[in-house]
Amino acid sequence: MWLKQLSVLNFKNYSETSLEFLPEVNAFTGNNGVGKTNLLDAIHYLSLCKSYFNPIDSQHIKSGNDWFMVQGEFDKESNSDVISCSLKKNQKKQFKKNKKDYPRLADHIGLFPLVMISPNDSIIITDGSEERRKFVDNVISQTDNKYLDTLIIYNKFLAQRNSLLKQARQSNVLDLGLIEILNFQLEEVGNIIFAKRRTFMEEFQPEFDRHYEFLTEDAESVQLRYESPLMSDSFLNILAKNLERDRILERTSQGIHKDDLIFTIHGGMPLKKFGSQGQQKSFLIALKLAQYSYLQQKKGFKPLLLLDDIFDKLDDRRTHKLMQMVSDDDFGQIFLTDTDSKRIQRIFDEINRPVRIFGIEGGQVNV
Repeated sequence: MWLKQLSVLNFKNYSETSLEFLPEVNAFTGNNGVGKTNLLDAIHYLSLCKSYFNPIDSQHIKSGNDWFMVQGEFDKESNSDVISCSLKKNQKKQFKKNKKDYPRLADHIGLFPLVMISPNDSIIITDGSEERRKFVDNVISQTDNKYLDTLIIYNKFLAQRNSLLKQARQSNVLDLGLIEILNFQLEEVGNIIFAKRRTFMEEFQPEFDRHYEFLTEDAESVQLRYESPLMSDSFLNILAKNLERDRILERTSQGIHKDDLIFTIHGGMPLKKFGSQGQQKSFLIALKLAQYSYLQQKKGFKPLLLLDDIFDKLDDRRTHKLMQMVSDDDFGQIFLTDTDSKRIQRIFDEINRPVRIFGIEGGQVNV
């Protein structure tokens, strides 16, 4: 699978531009702040129906305009599909495949899988468990179109239970019959999500280990572990045990919405506190490369790989190891950004891979 062409209108800092790509490597180069990453984000829109960086769609409309459009042509197994995303202010986002609207955006997720590696990924390590759950859910959603629906249903039941707990705190009366019904509903969908996350991690973990060992030449020992309260007790028991606490907090304090990934180094020390910047970067890149391998195995073809400003974030040894994987044809089409076009040309000349370089300056593109 590869993206043949991309067009953007009134998107972020671009008024209008249209680009044609190589099926191998395409690079956007230029100074910081000129719009290189915005083109990666346009590609992310076409794959996952949203921005990688900002969930508020209306904020991607170019200043002074009231709409934007992103359109791309994908080639998959010799079949071409034109995907378009458009948004007008104060209206619903429209997503189309070959000029036909999707009944639900969830029906598009996973058709054109993608992996993005960005400096923003550091929040997976530094922020709370929500970011790590988002990572897991994003990967699974690209391989299982029912998973996203199950998550939505779970969050609906969770919101209803939290609302009931809040009302009980105010009135000092809790409807135990309704709580019991919501507990059963949460358990039913929660167990499905837990089972899928656990199966995912069993398949994902060996891929992560393989990529980290390759990138770092097995320089240090790191661990990746999935943690969930459902590993030690049933969902109904967890909800029952925590009911009084939940009444005080006015929210459901335990459940699969508290699942986490635990990152450790040096035999169990938290990576966030005890890992160097280089070790944390290697961990994140291995995490994303494992995502790529997992998606490729599940989909049967190579996803797109987007690398945002990655060469400035890696030392020469890790850059060489990453490019070695590229030259070994482990990846399909790659899009990357960098401030130095000469560096990009030199890197790909050294591994004898073609690259198309687009120079970006103030929302204008030069090939």
